[in-house]
Amino acid sequence: MAFPAKLLAEDERLVLDLHPHWKALVSPAVTLVLVLGAAGFAAAALPEGRYQGWGRLGVVVVAVALLGAYALRPFLRWVTTHFVVTDRRVLVRTGILARTGRDVPLSRINDITFSHTLLERMLGCGTLVVESAGERGQVVLHEVPAVESVQRRLYDLVERTDERMRGFRAE
Repeated sequence: MAFPAKLLAEDERLVLDLHPHWKALVSPAVTLVLVLGAAGFAAAALPEGRYQGWGRLGVVVVAVALLGAYALRPFLRWVTTHFVVTDRRVLVRTGILARTGRDVPLSRINDITFSHTLLERMLGCGTLVVESAGERGQVVLHEVPAVESVQRRLYDLVERTDERMRGFRAE
């Protein structure tokens, strides 16, 4: 699901539109396979009898509850989380039903730091910390894909914004 262009200003240009790294979907995918396999086995292993239908219904209810909590919810969280960089600001949007958003103007960014563990480095993702001059301080973005190139790109945009701001002040 792409970031809606209607949320951008008239002359604002979208530079990056990212979701968290695909590694966030590994656990929900494994859960999906395990729960479906276990539910299928449990439903087939129920003894024949007049309560077999109720037993299968119970297995289905438990399986649906587990899938909703441990597979569907993390997937929906992944789909509805956006890390967006424009030529003016960094936007973070999260939330399935209730939405939370945070915008940091490029002109207020003081520092951009990334970190990743050995596993994240092998997978090509990490954590990006954007320090701003605002009262809320920093924005921490977890599981950013290609975190080093995002940090480099963001740094370049901040530098261009600083140059543009210095040009306005000189005039």
